[in-house]
Amino acid sequence: MKKITDERLVLQNLKNIRIAYIIQTIGILGILGYDFVTKGLDGMRENPLWLVFMITTVISAYLSMSISADHESNKTNPQKSLSISLVVLILISTVVGFFVSLTDGFTIINGVIMGGILLICGLIPTVYIYNLRKKRQDENTEE
Repeated sequence: MKKITDERLVLQNLKNIRIAYIIQTIGILGILGYDFVTKGLDGMRENPLWLVFMITTVISAYLSMSISADHESNKTNPQKSLSISLVVLILISTVVGFFVSLTDGFTIINGVIMGGILLICGLIPTVYIYNLRKKRQDENTEE
């Protein structure tokens, strides 16, 4: 298969892929919605399509982050953004962990575990976007 070099055709190909992705996502959501109505939340999450949907959503979010990092203005300092993000993330994790530990049926250990999981899950995209911004900043200073 020959590589497409015409920019108009490349753009049209990307639009076609986007439309196919939207239709595929609507189909997956329809099947998961049917499972949710007939089998409940646990039945829906047992469906392998749930895993496919979650993986594609996470990958789509990470790919969108790389585009948004390239689209940002160069005035943003990556270290300052990382510091702000980490402070907000630690604050949110602490508050959630605290409220989980206050909930009936949960202990302080449950709150620490929940806050820790939230911190780790938030730390991964925060460090990823920092690396993208740092890489872009280094590329701009070389030019």
